[in-house]
Amino acid sequence: MGRLNNMVIVVTGGASGIGRATVIKCAQEGARVAICDVQDNPGKEVEEDLNKVGLTAKYYHMDVTDEEEIERAFRHIVSDLGLIQGLVNAAGIADPKFDTKPIHEGRLDVWERVIRVNLFGVLLCSKHALPYMIKAGKGSIVNISSLAALTALPGVGYTASKGAVLSVTRLCAMDYAKYNIRVNSISPGFIDTPLLQSIWRETPEHAKELLKSVPLGRLGKPEEVASLITFLLSNEASYITGVNIIIDGGYIVH
Repeated sequence: MGRLNNMVIVVTGGASGIGRATVIKCAQEGARVAICDVQDNPGKEVEEDLNKVGLTAKYYHMDVTDEEEIERAFRHIVSDLGLIQGLVNAAGIADPKFDTKPIHEGRLDVWERVIRVNLFGVLLCSKHALPYMIKAGKGSIVNISSLAALTALPGVGYTASKGAVLSVTRLCAMDYAKYNIRVNSISPGFIDTPLLQSIWRETPEHAKELLKSVPLGRLGKPEEVASLITFLLSNEASYITGVNIIIDGGYIVH
């Protein structure tokens, strides 16, 4: 039996990067996984690949900034897979071309777009998952923050949104502990994902300098982050709530 045997887990941003790796790991650990994303073809490919080897996963188109779409998708998930017991808020975006400018050169529309996905997406998905967890009598939410919330990295909207995720995590942990629902966050550093590569293409020299500052001397792997997320979802972390765990190869020690 896997660590997540028969748990119904929703993963937003599940078609690529950390989200995709988390979907695969959760399914391997016995969960019934809902893959939620706006990238339909990659999402369906993950579903098909897992179903072929006998694992349970189903793709749902879901824009985390559209509350009606979230509510509808969650109803379908519960109908198809059962009551939601785990939520991984992995959907996220960055705008390396415009959001990395200093505040006095920034654009409100860029900040709003990034914050809507990275922060409001967490709020809306949690809002609609929590009633099902309360009904199930237990639950675990893992929010994906970032090293950018803890250090001075470029990206005004991105940094602000990820910092807010930490505050929301602590608040939800307090509010929902009485329902046996745990809420934690993780702050990944430089992980080899399509999102990171898109950012570093815009600032290649800065990227090289940042990587030199990682004591372990390499990028993290999405699978390494997925293993941490799986642990937090599982009963092995049954006494852990309201915390943020950094997974960054040691960058934060500087």
